[in-house]
Amino acid sequence: MRAARDLSRRHQLHQTLELVTMPAAYDRAAELRALDATLSGVRGLVASGATNVPRIFHVHGEGEWEGGSPDQQVSSSGDQEPSAAAATVPVIDIGGADRAAVAEAVRRAAEEWGFFQVTGHGVPPAAMAAAVGAARAFHEADGGEGSDKARIYSREPGRAIKYHCNFDLYQSPVANWRDTLYLRVAPDPPAPADMPEICRDELFEYAEQVKNLGNTLFELLSEGLGLKPSYLTDIECNQGQIILCHYYPPCPQPELAIGTSRHSDSGFLTILLQDDIGGLQIFHEDRWVDVTPTPGAFIVNVGDLLQLITNDKFKSVEHRVVAKNAGPRVSIACFFSTHFHPISTRMYGPIKELLSDENPPLYRETLVRDYLTRYYAIGLDGKAKTALSDFRL
Repeated sequence: MRAARDLSRRHQLHQTLELVTMPAAYDRAAELRALDATLSGVRGLVASGATNVPRIFHVHGEGEWEGGSPDQQVSSSGDQEPSAAAATVPVIDIGGADRAAVAEAVRRAAEEWGFFQVTGHGVPPAAMAAAVGAARAFHEADGGEGSDKARIYSREPGRAIKYHCNFDLYQSPVANWRDTLYLRVAPDPPAPADMPEICRDELFEYAEQVKNLGNTLFELLSEGLGLKPSYLTDIECNQGQIILCHYYPPCPQPELAIGTSRHSDSGFLTILLQDDIGGLQIFHEDRWVDVTPTPGAFIVNVGDLLQLITNDKFKSVEHRVVAKNAGPRVSIACFFSTHFHPISTRMYGPIKELLSDENPPLYRETLVRDYLTRYYAIGLDGKAKTALSDFRL
């Protein structure tokens, strides 16, 4: 009975959204509330049989692209973009025997690209596959009243575990074609009983594996800066950890929507596991470059705070996910940042060992929570990043 009632509610929602065609009748706020009230996200919309992309998801004129398919995109400046085929994100075997060579490769990638893929990372393939499978199972389970999804559906910042459609649904100019399961791993992880059983064991195991990988990467990045291996962990860059399990349902009109709007990441470091669907793009040398899935690899990218403390040596690069009619696409992003310590008084500014008369500080010191306040006030607006520039001297 409940399943039938939820299906009927989702069917009514997509009928309502599809019937609104005249600008005078368009009530964006009401449509956002209607989607939110289903507690089933974009996946629920697709499951109800929607064949058109509702207007709240339309990206036209919002800085992503001006018409055409994702294969015919133009930049936000309106200039036709060159082919992405000539550029490839570096792939680094971090299990190589020559530690100095590995650290140098990581340094070069963090400086020149801000993104790289890593193999030889030591995370068991079975743990990676299990995490993706568990995330998929959660998102594809029934939603609506009485479900695990409804139980944890929330936008409250302080919750350790929550599920929602777009964290900034009411702030961003364009709703993203994406649902997310949010898990705060450190500090103060949720009690196991609070986690949905369908994905609990797999995600807790995955979190531990990725934490270890993060520590290895922080060591390599420290060495690449010419610092002792423990430098970045000593200043607690690894002390906060959240995992976001993203789900991008097949989009019936991918030329109208965006999976994730253009943005940079706010924290120190991000480790991403994606399936084989693709769609992730980074903005490199004034054009969008596809990050082609590499079997068994993780994608690693520099966050804003790491760019700040390295005084622009490492680059936090904007990226996005294009909508596709294939899929669904599943990805799991692990973010390392200390903004999960609300009472932390540690100030972060350019690392003094990197500064000199020729390389003066470019940023003022800040509490991580103050940086995050500014970052989230902007949201994923599909435009060039501005939060980091606000902290420049």
